[in-house]
Amino acid sequence: MDFKVSAERISVNVPTWAVLQARVTERLAQRQGFALATLNLDHLVKLRQSPQFRRAYAAQDFVTADGNPIVWMSWLAKRPVELVAGSDAIVPIARIAAKQGVTLALVGSTQASLAAAKSYLEREVRDLEVALTVAPPMGFDPTGAQADAVFEQIAASGAGLCFIALGAPKQEIFAAAGRRKVPHVGFASIGAGLDFLSGTQTRAPDWARRYAVEWLWRALSSPKRLLPRYAQCLAILPGQMFSAMLQRFRTPQH
Repeated sequence: MDFKVSAERISVNVPTWAVLQARVTERLAQRQGFALATLNLDHLVKLRQSPQFRRAYAAQDFVTADGNPIVWMSWLAKRPVELVAGSDAIVPIARIAAKQGVTLALVGSTQASLAAAKSYLEREVRDLEVALTVAPPMGFDPTGAQADAVFEQIAASGAGLCFIALGAPKQEIFAAAGRRKVPHVGFASIGAGLDFLSGTQTRAPDWARRYAVEWLWRALSSPKRLLPRYAQCLAILPGQMFSAMLQRFRTPQH
């Protein structure tokens, strides 16, 4: 499933949970790195605005569909993909790492949230070791000297997998840089996922996710911050859906 962004195309190249787990298992078993991004409408808005973000997305090895609108558009295009949200991927990927004897690094959020997330993961995932937690300061530059220092810490810790909770586009830019700096480490951008595990943020209840209105629940819980963001997302939705429909007829089936 492809999405037109400026003159470039962004592809969801991991269509299902099963494919994601197989690819992550293979990379971790071989001690090879990767960068994982989870595409949603907010990312499509930001990708239109930022060449740097587009370059970072082009460097991602794996891209999943994080958001029902992305899934619905894949149906329109006859390229169906499953919903694979970053927050939902944390524990399954951590289990893969534990089975492979790969230790974990957590980067982003706050130190208190990371400590709570570390405790949660090590309690829930048998044999998992969180070797490093780093909460970058405000104004953190994901490509600057501060980022290089974090990459050095990750390398020194021996971690083979890093969950990044910096928010878009910083986390994807950081992951793309990490692929060059520490190529044996897998970087997974998971947004607010660690805050959900730590309890710092409350995730939408099951019913909201089941009926695909998690976005509305979140908007009402933090309207000043999120309503403008979702308004931008809704503004691009008709055009994206039309492009998906065109893709249905124009792109050869494989």
